Amino acid sequence: MNEDPILEPGAALDRLAAWKGRIDQLATDTGTMSDQLAELRVTVADETRLVEVTVDAQGALVDVRFSRRIQQVEPGRVAQVLMDTLTEARRRIAVRAQEIIAATLGTESPAARAIAAQVGGHNRWTAP
Repeated sequence: MNEDPILEPGAALDRLAAWKGRIDQLATDTGTMSDQLAELRVTVADETRLVEVTVDAQGALVDVRFSRRIQQVEPGRVAQVLMDTLTEARRRIAVRAQEIIAATLGTESPAARAIAAQVGGHNRWTAP
């Protein structure tokens, strides 16, 4: 009889069952991560509270609010505050997205590294 564990049917079935279990868990964790990222929003106001922006997980602007004080501020200054606040919101959302990926998939799995690279590389808002 052959003693090679690779060819032994029982051991092969055990390895397949373990592999399937890891794949099923990865699918569950990926679904959880996807749900959390879909709901993720970050709202940031500048220090003077002139501008408040909200971005989604992709860094897209989903809301912007201005205080009444913008009427007394030069348009160029308002534009700069808006852009700075948007940049900060995108930085924060990138950090939060990375935290969600790490919490749901871990930091060592190839899937987590691939998704983190896609989140960071696909968007201009990668956290430093």
